[in-house]
Amino acid sequence: MPSHTLEKPGAAPRQPAAAPTHEHTSPGDIAVGVVIGRTSEYFDFFVFGIASVLVFPAVFFPHLSRLDGTLFAFGIFALAFVTRPIGTVLSMAVQRRWGRATKLTLALFVLGTCTAGMAFLPGHASLGAAAIVLLTVLRLGQGLALGGSWDGLPSLLALNAPAGRRGWYAMLGQLGAPLGFVLAAGLFAYLTSSLSQEDFLSWGWRYPFFVAFAINVVALFARLQLVSAHEEEGLLDRQEFEPVSTRELLGSQGHNVFIGAFAALASYALFHIVTVFPLSWIHIYAQQPVTGFLVVQIAGAFLCAGAIVASGWLADRYGRRTTLGSLAVLIGVFSGFAPMLLNGGEVGQDLFILIGFVLLGLSYGQASGTVTANFAPRFRYTGAALTSDLAWLFGAAFAPLVALGLSAHFGLAFVSLYLLSGAACTLGALRLNRALESRD
Repeated sequence: MPSHTLEKPGAAPRQPAAAPTHEHTSPGDIAVGVVIGRTSEYFDFFVFGIASVLVFPAVFFPHLSRLDGTLFAFGIFALAFVTRPIGTVLSMAVQRRWGRATKLTLALFVLGTCTAGMAFLPGHASLGAAAIVLLTVLRLGQGLALGGSWDGLPSLLALNAPAGRRGWYAMLGQLGAPLGFVLAAGLFAYLTSSLSQEDFLSWGWRYPFFVAFAINVVALFARLQLVSAHEEEGLLDRQEFEPVSTRELLGSQGHNVFIGAFAALASYALFHIVTVFPLSWIHIYAQQPVTGFLVVQIAGAFLCAGAIVASGWLADRYGRRTTLGSLAVLIGVFSGFAPMLLNGGEVGQDLFILIGFVLLGLSYGQASGTVTANFAPRFRYTGAALTSDLAWLFGAAFAPLVALGLSAHFGLAFVSLYLLSGAACTLGALRLNRALESRD
């Protein structure tokens, strides 16, 4: 029976018994491809998220109030997370028939096409409701493509880490999140400070989507070079990083899929509560300038990157399960102060961002480990992808929509409840994981 345990401190990474030595592929080489790939994906991700606050309500929903327009934009934003698991299932079928490189090329081509297509979209003033439909279709395409962009390199990186260093190497791929946010937020901060509101809403907002397309092209070649190299392909094949059918995965390892998804829920719930949601709250209800607030968020993202690095040391020293559980408790405590900070003027709002980003980095830095450690080697590749998709769907997809909608109508206490529910799910999943370990 496959083990249900998460990593313990100092434990050597589990390898298939017959895995040979790989003198040509180092974890450092894999890490470069992982960071480049994840940074490009998160840049796309945050460009759409920030535009959902600063652009889409005015361009696609001008007939609605700023609040309602933002809520509708957040609804479209969530659709990519709904279609992402579908994209994973479809892409695994593509890989089984035509190979990993073909799947990755197709996924990133669709992602780049949908992202660039958004830059050319006319607004509601030109096309009416058809503009909203086109934006929705392109967002659905982004979700399908993101599901197909899974290359298995983060799992490969963790599994080929030196003994007792898996937590350190597992966190490297997570650095793509703060790096992608810094690039996206920095670009929007520059545009909003350099252009008039009229020019920004007319043409300036389109520029980040063109940049996202260019970054996708660079990332495509970097990742294809890595996964297509002869020794890399051999390494992936020998470690059974090949897709299996979703039915077979859920039939054999379904419990691990859901444990992995819920074990990371506190981190994923916090993800949008400190990035996309507070920008919308400030933009609609606060007096703080948007450009200045983006700068504060950029500073928070740098703190997040440092905290991600620290999470690798903590996980290797104290264990991934202990690290995740402790951070879930801290996120639960932080949730109790969220309303006070968000209502505390610029100082309180800035503290909310900076503290939240630190907690996000410490927890999110090891979130990927929950989707790889539990699976038997045969199911690890598909299981890691699908578990990550479900964690995004359950924890992050509707966070901006729910947090803004409930807070606007009933108060900021609902932000606390949302974060607290994520922390409770994480602690419950970790407890279940421990129970299954004891049973086995």
